[in-house]
Amino acid sequence: MISVGILKTWDNVNYKAGVQLAGSVTTYFDNLSVARNIASADMIIGRHVVVAIPNPKDAVVIAVFTV
Repeated sequence: MISVGILKTWDNVNYKAGVQLAGSVTTYFDNLSVARNIASADMIIGRHVVVAIPNPKDAVVIAVFTV
């Protein structure tokens, strides 16, 4: 499954993110892996992200964008 979310937290040392899925106040992923081809400077809190979710344990941020 591919979902859009909003970046809530960013750990540039470990390349981990916290993401709230768009349209949901209760669905929040913490400590998600982030694709290493995304520049750390692009990971600005509040930006939209694309999350690949094969299962909740293996979810990963694969893109970041501004609306």
